[in-house]
Formats: sequence, C-alpha cells, structure tokens
Amino acid sequence: MMKHCKAHRGMTLIETIVWVAVLVFVFEALGSTLLFFYKTNRYAIEQATAVTSGQRGLEQMVKVIREGAYSSQGAFPIVSIAANDIVFYADTDSDSLIERVHYYLQGTNLMRGVVDPSGNPPDYVAGETTSQVAEYVRNASLGTPVFRYYDEIGQEITLYTNWANVRFVKVSLIVNVDANTLPNQLTLSSSAAIRNLIGR
Repeated sequence: MMKHCKAHRGMTLIETIVWVAVLVFVFEALGSTLLFFYKTNRYAIEQATAVTSGQRGLEQMVKVIREGAYSSQGAFPIVSIAANDIVFYADTDSDSLIERVHYYLQGTNLMRGVVDPSGNPPDYVAGETTSQVAEYVRNASLGTPVFRYYDEIGQEITLYTNWANVRFVKVSLIVNVDANTLPNQLTLSSSAAIRNLIGR
C-alpha cells in the first residue's frame, strides 16, 4: 500500500509578484487620494486656521481695550491712536499695576506690545514685550483701518490728535491666507467701550 503525501506548496514567484503589485497599486492610490485631498483643501484648512486664530486674537484684544484704565502714574488711559495702531493703559495680567499696551499692524501680522511699569513711583521706561495676535491680516493692503474710534455721542474720530475724546473703539481684521486665491477674505469685527471713560 502506497501512501500519497500531499506536498504543501508555498506561493510561487508569480503569485508573490502579483500580490506585491496589487499592494503597491493600493498604497499608491491611497497616497494619491490623500495628496489630492490635501492640495485641493489646503487653502480652506489654512484659511480656517487663520480665521480661528484671528477671532481668538480679536476677542482677547477687545477685552483688553474694554479694560482700559488710568496708568499707574495717573495718566489718561489712551496714549495715542492711528488707523492701524493704538497705545493705551490696561491691566493685562490681573496684578495691582497697569501696563502700557500697544496694538499695531506689522506687515500682515497684528502685534501686541506690553510695557510693565517699574520703579517707585511706577514708570514705563522698559522695552515692549511683543507677541503676535493674528496673522494674514490684509487691512493695510486693502486700505482698511484696523481701528475706528468714536466719541461719547457716537461720532467717528478721524483726527487722531483728538485721542482724549475716544470712548468707543471698533476693531476690524480682514483675514486671508493668500490674497491671490478665492474665496475672498473674511472680515472679523468687534467693538469695545472703554469702561473707565464712559460718562467722562
């Protein structure tokens, strides 16, 4: 009696080549799809990130403007105003001293500079500590002011030497990652009444 043994065969060379080719094709198709998705949605993702960052910066900035206060020396809350620049006093870090705050447009970045008072009596002689509030801000290239100022009866102040009359500040940020790409920019706006100047 003869026993027949079945030999267990592995994959042949041709089967291995076909299997590898199928895997390469699947991975290439998956990679191409992801790359296509990234390329077509890159602008939308970057714009959404920039808008979120701009909104966060705008909210923080309006909160600080609203808290404008007389300086630690007793100086008037507002130091100077311009279309894309404002300098004022406010308590930014909830300590007992009032800081000098400077918001300004530098290229397409909205920046914040803070000077902590030092000495006795407190003085604002130290250099500004700067940080970026928002990026991809297109106000300057579009000729749109970041800041608009209003007096106590709601009339817009266009003569910036009248900074002592400011009671209300409107802030508008035009955000666009790439000015050459549609859709167009998004405008973020908010406003604040300077609490310590209301009724004065």
